[in-house]
Amino acid sequence: MYLSCRTDDANLSVAALEQCVTAISHWMSANCLKPNMDKTEWLWTGTRSNLDRLPKSALRLILGNDTIDVSDAVRVLGVLYVSPDLCLVEHVTAVSAKCFFQLRQLRRVRRSLDEVSVATLV
Repeated sequence: MYLSCRTDDANLSVAALEQCVTAISHWMSANCLKPNMDKTEWLWTGTRSNLDRLPKSALRLILGNDTIDVSDAVRVLGVLYVSPDLCLVEHVTAVSAKCFFQLRQLRRVRRSLDEVSVATLV
C-alpha cells in the first residue's frame, strides 16, 4: 500500500493505514486466510529533515494485538530493498554478496572444467 501525506498529517495517515490493514485482515479472515504480521513491513519515505519531524506516535502501526515498528529498509515483492531515502544501498549490497558467493562456488569446480567452460560460466 502507498499513502502520501504531509508531516503535519502523519498521525491521521497512520490511523487511515491501520483501518485499511484491519479491513484487509477482516476480509482475509472471512475467506479463511490469515495475514502474516511477522512479515509485514512498513516505512516512511522522504527527505531526512521531513523524516526527523515525524511525531514518535507515527513510527508504529498498532494492528489488533500486533505492533509493527517502522523498518529501516523493506523488501518489495521479496526482491528489492528500499530505504526511507529511496536509495538502493541495501539492494546493491545483497546482490553483490550473492554474486560473490556464486563466484566462490565456481572456484571450487574450476579445476574440474576446461578454460572455455569456466569462461562461459563466469
